Amino acid sequence: MVDLSELRDKKGFICDMDGVIYHGNRLLEGVKEFVEWLIREDKRFLFLTNASERSPKELKQKLERMGLEIPEENFYTSALATAKFLKKQTQKNSAYVIGEAGLTNALYEAGISINDVDPEYVVVGETRNLSYDSYVRAVQFVLAGAKLIGTNPDINAPGENGIMPACGAMISPVEVATGKKAYFVGKPNPLMMRTGLKMLGLHAQDAVMVGDRMDTDIVAGVESGMETVLVLSGVSTEKTPNNFPYRPGYILNGVGDIAP
Repeated sequence: MVDLSELRDKKGFICDMDGVIYHGNRLLEGVKEFVEWLIREDKRFLFLTNASERSPKELKQKLERMGLEIPEENFYTSALATAKFLKKQTQKNSAYVIGEAGLTNALYEAGISINDVDPEYVVVGETRNLSYDSYVRAVQFVLAGAKLIGTNPDINAPGENGIMPACGAMISPVEVATGKKAYFVGKPNPLMMRTGLKMLGLHAQDAVMVGDRMDTDIVAGVESGMETVLVLSGVSTEKTPNNFPYRPGYILNGVGDIAP
């Protein structure tokens, strides 16, 4: 049996959501006990997701429907990270957006206007409402000089009914058609991880990154100097780490294994 005492002594936990906390609208086994342990032990924690569709308020409400009461300030999304990044980078404060309300609202709140005429940026996040026309516009804007931004590089994500395409897959037609590579703001971008640690008020050595993906969650934790936990409740198996030059500190079936 793996000794988890050092892991459990850490002051803070940054957790991915899809494949770690839930699949779609189904809470994963052991999550409730894990959250109760975090609260009971006065751990600082943040649910940090590459998904950009929902706002922290919507994520809070989603978990409430599943029986978990978690404050809104305990959530951070790639949509918020993207809006924060653009606010510092933009000159025209305008973007053409392919994405859901969580992304457009985050951009609005950061002072970025939605522009379908001559945007400075083309921003792509997850959406269930893709259209050929939106791709045509995105391609034309990028070829005209707009900068291409993706909320996250995830190619796919776990859902209730299996694996679904995510932002990295959705933005790829624009990259291929224009020959331009997108800049991705979400994990494993260190910008997002630094913000997460700042929100917790912790140094990297006092925190743990928990995720189901080697190429975003685990590498983000490793490069940030955090302890890492790969859970097998999402897209990875026990053999997945063999395909990468870095390894997680721990491999567990799910977050429920963390709580004693």
